[in-house]
Amino acid sequence: MKVLIVEDEEKIRWIIKDYLIEENFEISEANDGEQALDLFYKNKYNLIILDWMLPKIEGIDVCKEIRKSSNVPIIMLTAKNLDNDQIKGFKNGADEYITKPFNPNLLVLRVKNLIKRCYGEELIKIKNLMIDFNSKKIFKDKVEIKLAPKEFLLLWYFYKNKNITLSREKILNDVWGFDYFGDERTVDYHVKELRKKLGKELIKTRRNFGYIFEVSK
Repeated sequence: MKVLIVEDEEKIRWIIKDYLIEENFEISEANDGEQALDLFYKNKYNLIILDWMLPKIEGIDVCKEIRKSSNVPIIMLTAKNLDNDQIKGFKNGADEYITKPFNPNLLVLRVKNLIKRCYGEELIKIKNLMIDFNSKKIFKDKVEIKLAPKEFLLLWYFYKNKNITLSREKILNDVWGFDYFGDERTVDYHVKELRKKLGKELIKTRRNFGYIFEVSK
């Protein structure tokens, strides 16, 4: 999950960066509006945190420029705290508006909620994993993990049935289909491969029955 932080005050930028890195976000930084647009055009970001009062190009103009070509979620983070400022921010494309001084923990919650609102369950975080079901990409500790198509389909199936004990027979029929010519050892093999790549703690064995994909609620 890639976040662009656009803030000319280095100390504030570092604080935001440190808090988001703790949540396994990948961070890019810009200290003026011109650099922000340059990074935006060259990279794909999942969310942008944008100050208003920036050197070279103001944040509100950066926001307007981005909105010409992208619906990427944008959080305005600024000292401009008048109602008219907030109205102008929203009218020009901001999705959230947070005024300074701010609580970093609250900012992280706003980031997570906005991502959930914009991406839904297509983009999820489980422990040290970030899974993008839309682009079929998965990252473990920020490193992309390659899954075979059937492995990814099985992971999606487990996630959709999280915290439910599933028999090998049900998994085989639902993922491979009733007409699949094979036996339940196919399920065991693919679960073994997923565990190798993602870790053993998510998919638990239910002895003599099947598996459960455990995710804390």
